[in-house]
Formats: sequence, structure tokens, C-alpha cells
Amino acid sequence: MTEKPEELQERLTREIATELQAELDHPLTEADWARIKEAVKERLRAELARRAAEAAKPKETEEYFVRFSFNVRAQHFVLAVGVLLLIFTGLPIKFHESAWAKYFFHVISLELSRLLHRVGASLLIGVGIWHMLYLLTAEGRREFRELLPRPKDLFDFLQNIKYLLGLSRERPKFGRFSYIEKFDYWAVYWGMVIMIGSGLLLWFHNLALGLFPKYVLDIAREAHSDEALLATLAIVIWHWYNAHFNPSVFPMSTTIFTGKISKKRMIEEHPLEYEQLMASSSPSPSEGEESRGEERAEAEQS
Repeated sequence: MTEKPEELQERLTREIATELQAELDHPLTEADWARIKEAVKERLRAELARRAAEAAKPKETEEYFVRFSFNVRAQHFVLAVGVLLLIFTGLPIKFHESAWAKYFFHVISLELSRLLHRVGASLLIGVGIWHMLYLLTAEGRREFRELLPRPKDLFDFLQNIKYLLGLSRERPKFGRFSYIEKFDYWAVYWGMVIMIGSGLLLWFHNLALGLFPKYVLDIAREAHSDEALLATLAIVIWHWYNAHFNPSVFPMSTTIFTGKISKKRMIEEHPLEYEQLMASSSPSPSEGEESRGEERAEAEQS
């Protein structure tokens, strides 16, 4: 916070008085205080002039690129709400003998917890169907191709390990999606297959028992429980750290909410995509300006 002029004057007076007292071998006299007063005036005048000059400078607008379309952001929002509901209502069931789980069911009844769990499951199923339909669009097919694992991902992983261990000064250069983001994406695919498949068997257990032996439901229960814990740990430890708790974006990245990424982050995190954009299009759009670059990116994403 910028100091007020009177606060600045008081601080400068203390500093100059301390400096002068250190040079003298006697208490400060009236003449000394007069010198201090003049020195404070000069420094105060210089500091206020510097602040005025800085305030008069035109502020540079940070440049942004469109990274995620509204469709993608909406899918992520529904997925996040559904998964959080499943975690908050599912873990107390898995650890129902613990004290905290008993307190949870004391505050939120078992009936309400089951209802919320099924709401979360419905959101998960719904967004899964939504995403499959999204993959039929031009944008969806393009994004899917970018998310396919490639040999470069393995080399990027090894290079990143070397960089983190101090064995190399060069970080791996990522394109539109790094191997970290690809892992996030495909982990959701695997998790949804296990969770939705086993969850439907448990949800409609009477129908399932008429079609399958009981041991199939026993396997489904164990798979559902263990995969849920694994998914929770992956989200909290892997995804939340890389997306929000990483020191470069802490306390959180807003890209998945706004759909935009700054030019600085684009160059640092996706240099190959940035180079490709610069080679094939006009300069990136700036914040608060409707440029052709942003219009074209929005059109491609929608």
C-alpha cells in the first residue's frame, strides 16, 4: 500500500535523524533539526515527483489468448460440481466407521447424502454424454487430436525430471497440452468408465442381480470404492497442485473460468503453441480490445 504524504514525511524524518545522529557525537541540536527538516523537504519533493511521473505513465495492457471455449468451460464446471458432490458424500460411506464420518451423517442424514450422491452421479453421467457429443464437433475433434499421447510426451517427461533434479537448465517445451494435462484428461476417461459402470450396477442392484451373479456386484462395490479414493487423491494431489497450487499460478489459475491465458503464461507454459500462433496469425489480442486475433480464436473455439 502506498504511504500517505504525512506518513512518508514522518518516516523520512526518522530515517534522516537516525543517519545524522550516527555521524554526530552529541545530541541533536536545533540547527541539526533544521538541517533534517530541509533534507526531508528535498526527499519528500523528489519522492512525490517520482510518484506523479509513474502515475502519468500509460499502463500497459496485458495480452491474452483464448485457450478454452465456453463449451469446454461449462463441461468442466459440471464435471467439477458432480465430482465434488461424489467425493463429499462418498468418502463418509467408505470410511463410515471413523468418527468424522459418523459426525458427517449426524449433520447430514444418510438419506440426504444418498440423494446428493446420486445427483453427483447424474451430473457425471450427463457430462460424459455431453463430452462424447462434443467430440463430434470440429472443435472437439481438433482438441482430441491434441490430447492424444505422443512419443514427445515421454521425452518431455524425462526432460522435466532432469530439469527438476538440476541436471539440465532447459525445461521441456510444450505445445497446446503438456503430458501433465494429457494425464489429467485420460485419467478422467478411465475413472468415468469404472465409476459410472460400477455405480450403475450398485444403483440399480435389483436389476443387476437379475442379470449377473452376486460376485459381479461384489467386484463392482470394491472397484467403485477403491477407484473413488484413487480419483480423490489424483484430484487433490495431482490436478489441484498443477492447476492451482503450483507456485507459478498460486493461489489459483483462472483460465478454466475465463477461458483466457496471459501472453506471459502462454510463452512459459506452451511455447510451441505460442510460436505456432505467431507464425500463422496476427499478434495476440490485448485485454479490453476486440481485435481480429481474438475474434478468430473465439470463432474457432465456438
